[in-house]
Amino acid sequence: MTETPGATPRTPEFRLASGLFESLRQDLITDAFAYRPLPPIRTDGPLTRRLPKRIRPRAAYLPHAVVCAIAMIVVPTSATSDEYVWPPAALMLGLIAAVPVLMTLVRPVGAFWSALTATLVHALAAPHAFTWPWSPGAFVSCLAVVTIVALRTRPRTAAWMWLITLAFGFLVPIVVGRSQSADVAPMAFFLTLALLVVTVRNTRKEAAREVSAQQEVTAVERDRRTLLEERTTIARELHDVVAHHMSVVAIQAEAAPYRVKNPPAELEAAFATIRENAVAALTELRRVLGVVRSADYEAPDAPQPTLASLDGLLANVREAGLRVEKTVTGAVRELPQGVELSAYRIIQEALSNTLRHAPGAAAGVEVSYVLGGLGIRVFNEAATGDVRPSQGAGHGITGMRERVAMLEGEMTAGATAAGGYEVAVFIPVRGRQDAATESVREPA
Repeated sequence: MTETPGATPRTPEFRLASGLFESLRQDLITDAFAYRPLPPIRTDGPLTRRLPKRIRPRAAYLPHAVVCAIAMIVVPTSATSDEYVWPPAALMLGLIAAVPVLMTLVRPVGAFWSALTATLVHALAAPHAFTWPWSPGAFVSCLAVVTIVALRTRPRTAAWMWLITLAFGFLVPIVVGRSQSADVAPMAFFLTLALLVVTVRNTRKEAAREVSAQQEVTAVERDRRTLLEERTTIARELHDVVAHHMSVVAIQAEAAPYRVKNPPAELEAAFATIRENAVAALTELRRVLGVVRSADYEAPDAPQPTLASLDGLLANVREAGLRVEKTVTGAVRELPQGVELSAYRIIQEALSNTLRHAPGAAAGVEVSYVLGGLGIRVFNEAATGDVRPSQGAGHGITGMRERVAMLEGEMTAGATAAGGYEVAVFIPVRGRQDAATESVREPA
């Protein structure tokens, strides 16, 4: 609580009283008659799951049935409690006492105040009750309402209801002039016993909930640790198998020209290309291994390849012996980084497949910038020459499909009528205007 500069400091007692009144206001006064329906219970408990499947869904409303049964008990108990009351009036008093019990199903806090009001009506209409100011019906109604509301609220609310109920029992006889006939002890005893049971039950339930949440967190951490260990194992195997051999290839390609006396320029250029490709592959492999090894790995600052780097890729595969032509249609524009990287990798993988599976064939790359996205088509002719195609592992097409699916695109891949192969991809790209329109249409 903030204090105004220059004002007299408030005493700790005043602050304590203000805090207590604020908690009372929050628990029992603010939105006291708000609509809070009693939710159904779970049907997978140790008892309910033993029930036949035909009646198990109805068991979810067992608390509602119990509340209605208590209300039905209150009516005759209240109607027959005072022989001096006219029978129709006694029946009306029974209904008045039953209403707060039923209200706990939809308006629990309001039901508590209604129960006190019903008790006051009974105290004035049936002055000969044994536990005055509570008649038997009002006694059962008030005790049931406070217990049910305590089950549905926090322990602090239960303490306030206990205090207010007993204060009500002491003050009503004084107000109506019957202080000597008041009997608050039975209500104090049974109410304390009921709230003690409810508090123990709520405490155990909250402890079980915290234990369950902690177990879920522990399970998640265990799964994460297991996944990280598996990723570390995969990274270690990749490093031992792939990185070692690629390093050997790069070293041998660098040393090969010196083993031949007066090597031709074409041979030196070929070995230089092999070494550059091996070094580039090692760089990419180390980056991937860093991602696989650590969950919080930070990507290097080097930019990822985009479609602007496509000419370098084509020059690289041309040096490897692939005849390839590029065609770009539409207005070239900058696309999201994920689309640019995926498009580059798809074209790279498709051309690599052409080198492996269709040696000697010519290939073509078509990139189409259209209004709704990006179109890619990579095709090749049938293999020519005496060079045998390489047998790959068969994961290239799968990787391309995964990239396209991640971007919600479409992809087709298959053999052509001329004996070649074709990969066609469309990746949707929303423009800024479309994204703004979509955000406006989304409900708040």
